[in-house]
Amino acid sequence: MANIKSAQKRARTAEKTRKHNMGLRSKMRTEIKKVLKAVEAGDKDAAQAALKAAVPVIDSMVNKGIVTKNKAARHKSRLNKRIKALAA
Repeated sequence: MANIKSAQKRARTAEKTRKHNMGLRSKMRTEIKKVLKAVEAGDKDAAQAALKAAVPVIDSMVNKGIVTKNKAARHKSRLNKRIKALAA
């Protein structure tokens, strides 16, 4: 543990932020899993609805700095690709 008062506060703040970010990251992963679950079940309508709900969550994580925009784009692209493969 840090000895200087400001460093102690910084450590507390960093831990608080880390826990908050973990919750946000978990929320994003849950939304992605909902889409994947619908795709595995073969339910195209449910998968599209889940994707429609997941995209704003993924985009908001970019705005909050939780993930990079390239990672978000990659997730959205791969999910969309899986849903389109259901139609074929």
